[in-house]
Amino acid sequence: MSISADMIRQLQAFQRKSKVYKALFDADAQQLDSRSIAITDLRLQMSVDTATWALGIYEQELGIPTDELKPVSERRAVIKSKMRGTGKVDAALIKLVADSYTNGDVKVIFDKEIRITFTSTLGIPPNISDLQVAVDEIRPAHLAVIYYFLYYVYAQLKGYTYGQVRASGKTYGQIYNGGM
Repeated sequence: MSISADMIRQLQAFQRKSKVYKALFDADAQQLDSRSIAITDLRLQMSVDTATWALGIYEQELGIPTDELKPVSERRAVIKSKMRGTGKVDAALIKLVADSYTNGDVKVIFDKEIRITFTSTLGIPPNISDLQVAVDEIRPAHLAVIYYFLYYVYAQLKGYTYGQVRASGKTYGQIYNGGM
């Protein structure tokens, strides 16, 4: 039931037939609907995970250059990483930052160097450069960072014939970075 009909239902019986009340309530209902939509959208902007147009505000607040050509998911990852990247720098903090950039798991070893291993995704993540910048901002300057990536190797193709690999239509690079 519409807001207008709901308001008219609250009137006395003889007032419900009035065209004046109907016109007033229809106008009010439109304003209430648009206000409700605006409030819902504003609530979505309050969380980085659901924000769209407010991403620029988050980026400005955190000193991140805005690049509207980047996918929204990558922009959100940069924002979340920057928000998380404060505090004592240790393996847990670097893992938290790295996890915000990847769709998979990472393993971080923090010793005489920082080793970040991507354990559940194949190939190089599309936003690796953003991750490198974020890690460089929080890591101690005297520690090197080494990234390890998983790739699909020829030994994993044992179960496939050449014809099956060719029929898949995938290039060498696609198989190497994403598997069969």
